[in-house]
Amino acid sequence: MKLRRLLIILACWLPFLLLYLVYKEERSPLWVTFVCLYGALAELMLVLCLVLTGRGRGRRQRRHQRYQLNAERVIARLKMLGGDGQRLVYLRKINPYVLEELLLTAFERQGHTVFRSPSYSGDSGVDGQVVIDGVTWLIQAKRYRRSISPQHVQAFIRLLVSRNQPGFFIHTGRTGPASRALSRDCALLRIISGQQLLDLLAGHSLPGLTLCKTH
Repeated sequence: MKLRRLLIILACWLPFLLLYLVYKEERSPLWVTFVCLYGALAELMLVLCLVLTGRGRGRRQRRHQRYQLNAERVIARLKMLGGDGQRLVYLRKINPYVLEELLLTAFERQGHTVFRSPSYSGDSGVDGQVVIDGVTWLIQAKRYRRSISPQHVQAFIRLLVSRNQPGFFIHTGRTGPASRALSRDCALLRIISGQQLLDLLAGHSLPGLTLCKTH
């Protein structure tokens, strides 16, 4: 990102700087040649910047597609496992980014509109969004093997309050007493795990999504 910005700045300002120098000094053939060469260099840097940007976007798109395809495979795999315990153990082993796509795909299959984050990192704690009955819910997905961290829940609550939006904290671990207490104290937060998570992935709607006033 910093390299692309630097290339753009150089490409935009270097020709003007050189033209200023030409008119300030003697307009000798050497100076004209100098300006032409550096003007061409500036254009080359701009083209290089556009190419790098296009490649970056292409890589992100391919990675999104790859994880979405893996999410479809996970859904098919879950149906083949013998019990809910095996399904939860399996979910705790998948790629965290595949888990994000898995949840968004599950909501999509129920007919909800979802919004995917442009990248899998630097997303400010939001892994996606889903619109349910006209209300946009923020989604944070966490792949845990044990109990979830109350600090992670608190951070997500601060995000929900700052945006005044409800959100799903969806995880594969265990919800401890401290995290349950935080969930009860924030009407904007809904923690999804265990059987509710498996029901969501199996295509069942989440019950009790009516929002209450915060207290």
